[in-house]
Amino acid sequence: MKRLILLLFLLPLFSFAQDTIVTGAEHLLSDTSLPVWETLKKGKIGIVGNQTSVVGENNTHLVDTLRAKGVRITTIFCPEHGFRGQAEAGARVQDGKDARTGIPIISLYGKNKKPSLEQLKGIDLVLFDLQDVGCRFYTYISTLTYVMEACAEANVPLVILDRPNPNAHYVDGPVLKAQYKSFVGMHPVPIVYGMTIGEYGKMVFGERWLWMTTEKDTWKQLDSATYAQRIRKFSLTVVELQHYTHATPYALPVAPSPNLQNDHAIKLYPSLCLFEGTNVSVGRGTKWPFELLGTPNYHGSKPFTFTPVAIPGVSENPPFKEQLCRGLDLRSAKPLPQIDLSYLITMYRYTNPRSDFFLKNDFFSKLAGTATLRKQIEKFVPEDAIRNSWQRELKQFSLIRSRYLIYK
Repeated sequence: MKRLILLLFLLPLFSFAQDTIVTGAEHLLSDTSLPVWETLKKGKIGIVGNQTSVVGENNTHLVDTLRAKGVRITTIFCPEHGFRGQAEAGARVQDGKDARTGIPIISLYGKNKKPSLEQLKGIDLVLFDLQDVGCRFYTYISTLTYVMEACAEANVPLVILDRPNPNAHYVDGPVLKAQYKSFVGMHPVPIVYGMTIGEYGKMVFGERWLWMTTEKDTWKQLDSATYAQRIRKFSLTVVELQHYTHATPYALPVAPSPNLQNDHAIKLYPSLCLFEGTNVSVGRGTKWPFELLGTPNYHGSKPFTFTPVAIPGVSENPPFKEQLCRGLDLRSAKPLPQIDLSYLITMYRYTNPRSDFFLKNDFFSKLAGTATLRKQIEKFVPEDAIRNSWQRELKQFSLIRSRYLIYK
C-alpha cells in the first residue's frame, strides 16, 4: 500500500519531467538515428553558434559536446556579440580562434555578414544553433538568411537546431516596408512574428525570400524558375523541439546578448528596442538594460532616475554616459502579449524639447519597419488607432506564417 501511495505521488513529477522542453541541439544529441548523423560522423562540420549554443543541465557548449562525440568541427561562424557573447550591440566582432578548442572563428557581423564560398570550402554540413528572441530587429534571423543563401550557393546542407522563442505567443507590430530593409529587418514581417527560428527559416526558404532585394518601394524576389535552380542542390533541415508549443513558457538558460540579461527584459524588448532610434536611454550602462527608460530631458511627474556608466564588455559608451536620466522604472512592469506603445507615447509626451526625441536619421523607421509610426507618435495619434493601422497587413502575414508552423 505504501509503495502504491508513493508511486501515485511520484507520477505527476515524472510526467512533468517527461514534458520538459527538449531543444533541437539536445534532440540531435539524444537521437543518433537522425539522418544528419551520417554526415556528422564522417564529414567536416561548420557551426553557426555563440554562447547560447548550450545543452544539458550544466549548459555545456554544443561545440564541446560534439567534439567529445568525435564530430570534426572545422569552422565556427559567430554572429553579432561574438562566439562567447562578450561584444555589445554594434561592436565589431573579430575573426580569430576559439581559445578553448583552437577552432577558427569567422565573424558574421560587420563587413562579412555572409559566409563566402572560400569560407565554406571543404565543409560538408553546417549546423545553425542560435537563441532567437522573436523580434525582427534582433539580428540572428538576418544572419540565418545570409547563411542559408551562402549554403545554397556552395551546395552545403544546412541544419537548424531549433530553440524556443520566448516571444512566440503573439504576433504584433507594423510589417516591414521595402524601403526600410536592412540588417535589422530583411523581410516583410511584423516586429513580433511568433515563430521559432526553425519555423522562420522554413518561411524564408518557402516564400522565396532568399536573395530578395528591393526596388524603389517594392520587394523584388527571384522568379520561381531562377529560385528553383539556385536551391536545386541545397537541403534545409530543422531538428525540431520536443514538448513545446508557442504558448509554453521558457526561461533562457543563457543571456542571448550582453544587454538582455533576464527573461523580464526579453519580454519587454519588443516594445523597448524602438527607443534605440531615439534619444532615450533603455538602461544601457546600468544593471537593468531594457528595464529602464530615461533621458535628461524627461519632465514627467515623479520620474525614476539613473545614471549610465561604462560597463566593460556590456556598454562601453552608453547613451548619456555619466549623466542623470529621468524616466520610467519598468522592472516591475507586467509585459503584455503585444507591443506596448504606452512607453513610447509617454516618453515623447513628457520630453522637452520634442524636436530632439528621434535621432536625426532613419534608424527609428528601420526598427519600426515604416515611417508611419514616427509620424503617428509626433501627431499624438491614440494607441488604439495606431494599432488598428497594422491589422490588415498583420492578417496577411498571419496567413503566410500559418503555412510554416511546426508547433501549435
